[in-house]
Amino acid sequence: MSEGIDCVTAPLQSLIWPDPDLCTERDLYMRLDGAAALSMNAQEIRFAPGGGANFNTYANLFNSGKWAKYCDLDQLSLHLEGGGTFELVVFSAHPDHSYIRLINEVITLEAGITQLFDVTPGAGFENRGALYFQLRALSDGVLRRADWHTNRAPRRTPNLMLSITTFKREEAVRRTVARFERFMSETPLKAHLHLAVVDNGKSAKIVSSPNVTLIPNENLGGAGGFARGLIEAQNRGATHCLFMDDDAANHPGAIERTWMFLAHATDDRLAISGALANAQHRWQMWENGAVFDRLCHPQFQGRDLRCAEDVLDMEFASTGEKPDNFYGGWWFFAFPLAHVDHMPFPFFVRGDDVSFSLMNDFQIVNLPGVISFQDEDFSSKESPQTLYLDLRGHLAHHLVAPGLDIGRTGVLRILGWFFIRSFLSCHYETLAALNLSVRDAISGPEFFAENADLAGRRADIKANMQNEVWHDLTTDPPAEKRRFDPDRRRDRALMKLTLNGHLFPFFGRVGNHVTLPSALRGHRRPLWGAARITYVSPDRSRAYTVRHDKRRAWREMTRALWAIFVMWRDYPQIKARWRQGYDTLTQGPFWTEILQIDKTQSAGGPTLVKEAPDMRRSA
Repeated sequence: MSEGIDCVTAPLQSLIWPDPDLCTERDLYMRLDGAAALSMNAQEIRFAPGGGANFNTYANLFNSGKWAKYCDLDQLSLHLEGGGTFELVVFSAHPDHSYIRLINEVITLEAGITQLFDVTPGAGFENRGALYFQLRALSDGVLRRADWHTNRAPRRTPNLMLSITTFKREEAVRRTVARFERFMSETPLKAHLHLAVVDNGKSAKIVSSPNVTLIPNENLGGAGGFARGLIEAQNRGATHCLFMDDDAANHPGAIERTWMFLAHATDDRLAISGALANAQHRWQMWENGAVFDRLCHPQFQGRDLRCAEDVLDMEFASTGEKPDNFYGGWWFFAFPLAHVDHMPFPFFVRGDDVSFSLMNDFQIVNLPGVISFQDEDFSSKESPQTLYLDLRGHLAHHLVAPGLDIGRTGVLRILGWFFIRSFLSCHYETLAALNLSVRDAISGPEFFAENADLAGRRADIKANMQNEVWHDLTTDPPAEKRRFDPDRRRDRALMKLTLNGHLFPFFGRVGNHVTLPSALRGHRRPLWGAARITYVSPDRSRAYTVRHDKRRAWREMTRALWAIFVMWRDYPQIKARWRQGYDTLTQGPFWTEILQIDKTQSAGGPTLVKEAPDMRRSA
């Protein structure tokens, strides 16, 4: 803690308020009723008699089940600061029985004086439950602060280094650094936090300070940037590291909650995975952790974070044991350095966070209110390059992780899914990129060692892109034309038999012309019968169009079938080569050499380095 602050007195969780720079969906934070009003600027709620505020919200409920299960919580109190007379009710919510009123009293708050209310249940905390409070004003009043505290001392004092990797996003990362500096001027955790900005573009022009260190770095993608940040955390003697995106659009309170949970955790393997909100609808969950099973499966996607029932159900469910194939995204992922056996694999981007979670022995937990709000829509990011990266990452996970071994048949099904998806939707440039992806995966980890910057492959894919490129949409999208109805069973059956017209003579002339939102890229149902497809971005400012082309389609599918045959034929040798090479490329010597870090800079801190031979072939 910073000087003069006792870590026992710091709150486990404080109120998080709406922030115009992050999210203003008020019902994510508090529900106001009647004569109650929020001041976002002052961060307070003002009441007239009869006004009410309820905090059974995603940002501000207290998941007592997770604290009991992972931190052995056995004492808790609610601290309030404000003014006025209220009815205070504290509920203990459970999935299996009716909610319990732990407190239902008339209280009077006085300005500048914090009042404490013990909320420890007589029978102790259950491993699935949540607490929240509500206020009903009996006079004019104000609420300025609400904290959840325990009188139990933390088990450890984490030294947490935040690591951000950035590339040519100068304004975004500068805003993040400025937000972090403001946070550091206020937080009681200041002495145990530091931010490293790993600048892969060497363009951020951030001035280092006692709270922030700028690290110019070679552009080896997110994997290289986060590997460099991890090494910096090791060198600084940190106990934990927090990977974050360069826009780091999350509330500072999320960092405090993360630190406190790590401090109290009974298992020193514990890691915190932050959630991600939908970029277009910040009230909607995009991902609250994910499971990797042949494909990536986001958890709780689409959950309405304004709905108390949805939020409580999600919190109860996410308190349960995580499967071995559970992972956390690197927009917010805090983990203990002592349990890092494998550093990031040099994927460049895509797949590195999945691999890192699966190959290290972490106990991953999600906390309410620990969420990132990003401005970019994921559906608009899909491209030949991202799918090239996705496919080789998917293959690598199943080739390397023993718990994910699905055999050659399972791997071939993954290949088939990626290839057919692009083939049917006329994404032939993506199909060509997927062929490169399989070829590189078959080459083994040696290819990744030789091409950690991916410069050659990025150039190859870009040179092949003509149609699948977003352009500004200055007029209305092209007019639609429909001869086949994808909702009609007969038409749909015809399209399946002809592989969406690729076995249908002159289909390019008679097929449908359709316009679809980018989120439906690759969805089969609306594509049946389409020979020209225009995809439009969520804000309708950009678009691109793909067209039916039999010659190009079958040229790429012939290559795809050959790649599938080679994977089937050589699968045992490919898997053996991957398992041996993966260990080598996820240890310190590989990264310190390829990032050209002086070996004297790598001394001290938790040992992440194992001696291993150089996997790169000579030029």
